[in-house]
Parts: sequence; structure tokens; C-alpha cells
Amino acid sequence: MKKLLSASALMLGVMGSGIAHAAEEVNVYSYRQPFLIEPMLDQFTKETGIKVNVKFAKKGMAEKVEQEGEYSPADVLLTVDISRLMELVNKELVQPVDSNIIDENVPAQYRDSDDRWFALTTRSRAVYSSRDRVGQLGADFDYMDLAKPEFKGKICTRSGKHPYNVSLIASIIANHGEAEAKAWLEGVKANLARKPQGNDRAQVKAISEGLCDVSLGNSYYLGKMLADEKQIPWAESVYLNYPGQKADGTHVNISGMAMAKYSPNKENAQKLMEYLTSDAAQKMYAEVNYEEPVKPGVASSELVASWGEYNADDLPLETIADNYATAMKLLDEVKFDL
Repeated sequence: MKKLLSASALMLGVMGSGIAHAAEEVNVYSYRQPFLIEPMLDQFTKETGIKVNVKFAKKGMAEKVEQEGEYSPADVLLTVDISRLMELVNKELVQPVDSNIIDENVPAQYRDSDDRWFALTTRSRAVYSSRDRVGQLGADFDYMDLAKPEFKGKICTRSGKHPYNVSLIASIIANHGEAEAKAWLEGVKANLARKPQGNDRAQVKAISEGLCDVSLGNSYYLGKMLADEKQIPWAESVYLNYPGQKADGTHVNISGMAMAKYSPNKENAQKLMEYLTSDAAQKMYAEVNYEEPVKPGVASSELVASWGEYNADDLPLETIADNYATAMKLLDEVKFDL
């Protein structure tokens, strides 16, 4: 009997140890690449003792979490662009997080009014211009200028239906109305040097090769190109311009986070989310990808700061998300990618 009781006690001890260990974990599903987030997660573990398990993916996050349902191990979801965050919200795959720390660190413009998602970094939708053929675009330059005849045959862009461009179009709808946004899309299409294709860096490459003179692209790609020996000539062939400085401001999107609806480690998940908005994590996160911290007062990297200051469009991202479907409709109506 004593042996049986001892064995039972040992088994309970092992089980208890396992439960305690599991309680010191947090599971992350991420669209963000390992080199971007692992340094922060490692530091979080060092400071808290909470182990972070990460599953990386390039697509299908919402589908995976939806399929797993209430048995999903996901605690924190990391992604980019308001459209992808809203996909998680619309499919009811996330839950609100009530945190004074996050609310103090993330401006209201860059978080959900119902606390279902929060920004971590901001990224501007800039315009690249050829140094040789165009030069730096003036302080009066605005996105709307891209539809003017002077840019006929001079514009390159990736697909209009890529989330980065759809969000920009949604902001134009919010600022100027649907009719003007459609006319703008028609004008930009008429000014394209080639059919939309490739990614943002491919457009800068096209400028360097003389195929076009200006392109839409996220600002952080300039840093990425300067860090790639083969792409340095592309980067050095262009100027980076922040449109809208005397109009609505430069369109800004985000990388962001949300807590999964069925998070099994809710307390640890909130601790991680709060940590990701801290000064140390914000600086680390923004510098490694040439993005900008969402928390006010945290400095950008020296390289990003060297590109100049700009006024961001103050539209709440929720407003942009509300116009997303209309933006997609207009892209179909003008046959932008065809």
C-alpha cells in the first residue's frame, strides 16, 4: 500500500510539474518572419521565464485558427496590415484584451475601439521617384497627383488588390469619397508604364532600369534594399517621398497583434502583448525591419530618421477597414490589374 501511495504521489508530482510548466508558456502564430520577432521573444522569455512557442506562416492564419476552433493552441496572433487583422475580427477568431498598459502605449488611432487588435509598428505607403529623371517630389506632392497627365506612362506598382494598395485606396475613399477615388484609380491606371506586377522592391528595380519613373511602395523597403548588396543600386537610383504633407498626410498602415479567441494561456498572452508595446521591444521591433515604433516617444532607427519627418494621415485604421470592400469593388470596376 505504501509503495502504491508513493507511486501515486510521484505521479501527481510529475503531473503537477507538467501543468506548472505548461502554464509558463505562450503560443504565437506569426506572419512576421523569424528574424523580426525572435530577438524580442527571446528577451521576453529572459525577463519573465515564460517560454514562447512560435508557428510561422506566409498565409492561411485565419483559416488555420478557424479550423482548429476551440482546441486551437494559439494565444497571440501577429500579422501585418489592417485588412488581415480585420479578417480575424470578422471571423470572430479573437477576443478583447483589457489592458491599461497597452492602451497607454498604443494611440487610439492604431488600436481597435473594442480592444480586439493593436498596432505594434507603423509603415508608411510612400512614393519612390527616379533620382535622374524626376528628382525629389515637392512638398506639395500628393497621392492624387499620380492621376495627372504629367505621369502618363511613368508609374509602376504591384497589384492593386494587394492589401497594401487596397488600404491606400480605402483611405482615399474615406478622405475624398467614392466617386473621386474611382476617378483617381482610372487616372493612375491610364498612367501605368506596365501592367501591375511583382512586389514593392520590383517596382524600384524597374525605376533603376528605366522602365518607369515613380512607384508606390512601403518606406521600409528602402532599408531592406540598402541592406542587400545586389539591391543597393536600386535603392540608390530613387528618392523616397512622403505624399500628402499639405493635404491629408501620408497613408500609414501597421503590423499588429490580437489575442486568439480560445487562448489557453490568456494571462501569459496578455503579458507578451504588453511587453511588445514596451519601449525596449518597440525599439527592437522597429529597427530590425526599418519600420517605426507605434508607441510615442520611442525613437526610430538612425536610418529611418534620415529619410525625414512626415505628417501621417490621422484617419483611424477602423475607418480604412470600413472602406476596404468598396476599394475592392472599385478595383474591379476599373479593371485596374488587367
